[in-house]
Amino acid sequence: MMTDSAKKEPKKGIVGKIKEAAEDKEEQLAILSTFVRLGVMIWAGGILTLNYVEIPGYKQEQKIDPTFIASVFTGVLATFGVQAGSKKNGANGGSANISKKDMEYLIEKASQTAPAQTIRIEQGPVKLISDAK
Repeated sequence: MMTDSAKKEPKKGIVGKIKEAAEDKEEQLAILSTFVRLGVMIWAGGILTLNYVEIPGYKQEQKIDPTFIASVFTGVLATFGVQAGSKKNGANGGSANISKKDMEYLIEKASQTAPAQTIRIEQGPVKLISDAK
């Protein structure tokens, strides 16, 4: 005689496992957004790859400009926490990330050595009026 604990549960598919794991609507939306981002990343990566790979028997008429698709690809990678690095940041290929403490130190040193402030104005015209009498 089989007890209730010995009965086998029916196998669940991927969707059933995801639904069971994420009963909350916010969790379901988070999972859905992850799949959408993965789809966009795979699409952009595929388009970029096809731009540089020559397919045998297919004469490619014109190459596309990969700038937009590369920006989409790097933007999606950034949502996953991946950042494209460049070796141009330092002599040893260091990072351009500066901590708050380092930034405060740099601002303090700059204010001691150069007590002037530079203001960059993107739009004009600008009138500067002094209140001094």
